[in-house]
Amino acid sequence: MAMNDSKNLSVQIFVDADACPVKVETIQIATRNMMEVYIVSNGGIRPSTNPLVKTIVVDSGPDEADNWIANKVANEDIVITSDIPLAGRCIEKGAYVISHSGEPFTPENIGVKTAARNLMFEIRAADPFHKGKGKTFSKYDRIKYINALEKIIQTVKKS
Repeated sequence: MAMNDSKNLSVQIFVDADACPVKVETIQIATRNMMEVYIVSNGGIRPSTNPLVKTIVVDSGPDEADNWIANKVANEDIVITSDIPLAGRCIEKGAYVISHSGEPFTPENIGVKTAARNLMFEIRAADPFHKGKGKTFSKYDRIKYINALEKIIQTVKKS
């Protein structure tokens, strides 16, 4: 039992925190599981007094938070992001990646998600009047996220 606990402490959670609606839930779950959390953003986030939570403020470039996370993440770490290119970079390093709504990014689906993202980018570029349907973050998304994060933590504990 003690071996699983010490292994669990070595697994870290990285949160791509700009516009992340589940920071509080992530910190609660991580604290319960004695896991360090890195809240990474370009600023504007109040640091936590929780000793397991590290607030990382990066320079205000377009991919600075993504680059910081991608450079620090390791095998079996957990990354919370809705950024598909960052998800792909983290998957390559063996990390578990889920979106803020609990949607997993996996080696099996990252190619399709990247292609869909690129297609939507092209559609928006070709039609400046194209209105994307920005999905609102629901209570169901929050529950799905909490369940997904708990499931990944249990998977990591068992491995």
